[in-house]
Amino acid sequence: MIETDFTIRIVSWQEAAAQLSAVRRTVFIEEQHVPEKLEWDGEDDAAIHVLASDDRANPIGTARLLMHDGLGHIGRMAVIKEWRGKRVGSAVLHALLQAAQARGLASLFLNAQTYAVPFYERFGFVREGEEFMDAGIPHYRMEKSTLGR
Repeated sequence: MIETDFTIRIVSWQEAAAQLSAVRRTVFIEEQHVPEKLEWDGEDDAAIHVLASDDRANPIGTARLLMHDGLGHIGRMAVIKEWRGKRVGSAVLHALLQAAQARGLASLFLNAQTYAVPFYERFGFVREGEEFMDAGIPHYRMEKSTLGR
């Protein structure tokens, strides 16, 4: 765990669904107007989740890692508005990268909202292909080899 003004933990959906879904509901459904049926895709039980909490144990950020045949898929990365720009997203992503490396994943991909592409590039992700729409929001697919960090 990272101790600062927030804490980062690897959690399962079973143990932290309420906190994880609270962040995703606030950011994706309420703020970005993603339809609920797209947000709740049935894959959370199989995922590794990261939960960021403030010093009062309020959930402030999350992301998940799905694994398929040696390929990791990072998704559902969200940080509550008041905590953006305070390194919460970086800490969450770093925890997922460590989890992927510990599990021996050969490479990772994610679908980044276009405005977030520079954030992911700082972690070694490379944009692939053309911009596309997902839930009415422009995205780019990005990939990263876990071998070279």
